[in-house]
Parts: sequence; structure tokens; C-alpha cells
Amino acid sequence: MDNQDMEALAEKAADLILLSKKLVIFTGAGISTESGIPDFRSPGGIWERFDPDDFTIDKFLSNPESRRKQWGMLREGILTDKAIPNAAHDAIAELDGLGKLDCVITQNIDNLHQKAGVPDDKVFELHGNMQWAICLECGRRYPFGEIKSRLDKGEEIPDCEACQGMLKPDIVMFGEQLPIRVLEDASRRAMASDLFIVIGSTLVVYPAAYMPIYAVESGAKLVIVNLSSTPMDHQAAVVIRARAGETMSKVAQKVKERMRG
Repeated sequence: MDNQDMEALAEKAADLILLSKKLVIFTGAGISTESGIPDFRSPGGIWERFDPDDFTIDKFLSNPESRRKQWGMLREGILTDKAIPNAAHDAIAELDGLGKLDCVITQNIDNLHQKAGVPDDKVFELHGNMQWAICLECGRRYPFGEIKSRLDKGEEIPDCEACQGMLKPDIVMFGEQLPIRVLEDASRRAMASDLFIVIGSTLVVYPAAYMPIYAVESGAKLVIVNLSSTPMDHQAAVVIRARAGETMSKVAQKVKERMRG
């Protein structure tokens, strides 16, 4: 995409944001890869190194070897609490600061929207948050950094220090239902939106991918920022095939300039 095309598309996206009263932003793995967090499904992603069949909730609960593999993947630092927000996360937080963001619905588990400054109550995490582990017996929550330290010291399958119950990363595993309340709240926000911006998602993982469908069926305009095509491109008012950080920085800058005259 040449600079002229990018400028024109960013201008269109900024126009829609300025007209919007209920902007919902939906983010997928493509925003987080720019912070160094590897994608799961793309070529070279995590599932080319690990067998996803070893990462189901049933195997985690029933098979100590599966738990050992899952905690081992985390020990390697594939999912980290050290990643920092990139320009796209910062641009979304800037839109919130300008009063133009209703909420973020995210497939990501990396906490980067909150680190960038979007308030917790405006971030709906459909797949959980890697910053925590939870005891399935007593419910005690542990910061990921604390569990990572125990793994680094040689623990292969950490358990709860309070009750010796089973610890699980506070994320949605294969075969596990999405958190019902988060899913319901996110669905309502999507249906109430008048502008829905997808950033870094191919929109093929359900039920998360229903969110833009709910928005469009309820009358919202759709903007898609993604390097590859999605099943909803034909329904979008604007499609930008470019990196999330570059695109959203440009869009947010145009919104800010117009709002400040």
C-alpha cells in the first residue's frame, strides 16, 4: 500500500471515528505480534512448535504430563508479562483519552491494552488474561511473574501454596467455554456500537468472531485493519491492509488534529 492510499484510508477511518458516538475496537493477535508476542496460528507460530491437542482443558485437568507441557511452554517465555504496548495499543488508549472509545473487546491474553492506559472496565478479554494463574480448588489468584519465578527455579507443575490445589493459567483453553459474563457484556457492547473497528484479527475464531457480525447486523459501520483478508471485508466501509501500529497511529493523529481544530 503506497503512502497516498494509506493517507486516504486513514482519513476515512478518522472521519468515521469523529462521527461515532459508540466506538468499539476489537483486537486479535495481529496487534500483539508488533509487541513481540508470537501468533498461535500463523506460519511459524506456536502451533508449529507445540501440538494443540496437548493444550485442551480436559487433558490439563486429567493428565499431569499435559500440565507439565503447558507450564513448560510458559517457562520458555512464549507468553510473557514483560511485553510492552506498541504504537497501536497507544493509539487506542489515545482515542480513549479523547473521549472517543466505548470499549475494547480483545481475543488477546497479554494485558497490553491496560498497560497502554485503557481502563480495566473498558477491556473485555474473551480469552482470559495471562497475567494470572488461578487455583481451581480455593480460587486464590497468583501473578504470572510469581509463577514464572517458581517455574524458573525448577518446579514443573506448580500448585497452590495455600491449599495445594491445581493451578491453571487464567486463560481459555481449547474445549473450555468462554467466560459467560464477559461474552454477554461484550456482545451487548458490540450490538450497541455505531462504529466497530477490527484490528489484527482474521475473524475466523468463534465465538469471538461473532462480535463484528453483531455490530454490523445492528447497524454499525465496520473498519478492518489487518494484513490479510477477512470474511467480513466486503461488509466494511474501510479496509486497510497494513500494520496495526503504523495505521492506528496515523488514524489517531488525524482524529486528534481535527478535534483540536
